[in-house]
Amino acid sequence: MLLSCHYDVQPPLDDAAWRTPPFELTERDGRWYGRDAADCKGNIVMHLTALRALGGPEGRGFPVNVKFVAEGSEEQGTGGLEQLVPLRPELFAADALLVCDTGNFALGLPTATTSLRGLANVVVTVSTLRGEMHSGMFGGPAPDALAALVRILDSLRDEHGNTTVKGLPGEGVRDGVDYPAEQFRTDAGVRDGGVPRGHGLGRRRTVGPARRHRPRHRLPAGGGLIGRDPGEGAGQGQPAGAAGDRRGGRPARPDGPSGPGRPVGRPGGGGGGERGTALPGAHRRPRLPDPGAALREAYGKDMVQSGQGGSIPLCNVLAAQFPAAEIVLVGVEEPGCLIHAPNESVDPSEIEDMALAEALFLSSYATPL
Repeated sequence: MLLSCHYDVQPPLDDAAWRTPPFELTERDGRWYGRDAADCKGNIVMHLTALRALGGPEGRGFPVNVKFVAEGSEEQGTGGLEQLVPLRPELFAADALLVCDTGNFALGLPTATTSLRGLANVVVTVSTLRGEMHSGMFGGPAPDALAALVRILDSLRDEHGNTTVKGLPGEGVRDGVDYPAEQFRTDAGVRDGGVPRGHGLGRRRTVGPARRHRPRHRLPAGGGLIGRDPGEGAGQGQPAGAAGDRRGGRPARPDGPSGPGRPVGRPGGGGGGERGTALPGAHRRPRLPDPGAALREAYGKDMVQSGQGGSIPLCNVLAAQFPAAEIVLVGVEEPGCLIHAPNESVDPSEIEDMALAEALFLSSYATPL
């Protein structure tokens, strides 16, 4: 059994938005707050709690062979580990691979992640003039690079908010629980008057294409442009306000309405898929225990399946290297955790229940079927 997680973190982003110190674990109203409390230190604690329960304080040993992989570059794209897996496959080989970097569809609802959309990062530069010019002398007729970039980004969505990129299929199908619109509004913190964009919440959140952008320049209150490092705070978060270099989803088309735009680098990304994520009851080797049974016993309710719109590059690498292995994606992250955002937190009950489910799942491998 391979147990996987990561220990690197996203930056705190807006320090002023935090109600508790970002890097000091703080309990408030029954939740534990702090950057990476859920993503992914909560999952590390889940692993360690399950292993302690199985091995005991006396260290009597585990009922199955266990390999533990805690990655330190997941938030940057997993590059080093992706290269290590094919070079040293014996370090990772296992009948089952428990990747704990996801979570439940809702608090207390046991969920296996069965699809990941994938991710591509592209930085686009739009150039319309040889250099900065005085707006009083040239403003108006001179083509505006920022306006051109805005139009390029706007062209990536139709009037309904659906992502539309030439050559990129807009439809996708996946099994699993759907997302009621009102629950989505609550979980996403949509402001009064705002409505979820596009059609098919479940499909667009987990399978259909999406795009996020963080312009390299942002507009201050007084006007003008302020330069910004496109890598600064470039976490995989959905912006609540306008700012950023163009990251996530898919690349913009290279030609803008007022001048050329050119991709100047690919900071990272990861493929999506269904085979390399958790597929209980499908693509499973005969006579291997069902992870759904362990989740049912721990939570007292049946497991559901859901997709995620993000990307965990390690999954496809492991799936390609070990096609016969069962890969299960679970974890302690649920919508209230606000992972990658200010005020990230974890509900300790999720750590407790998921640790119990993991311990039961590991124990089932030692029990003859």
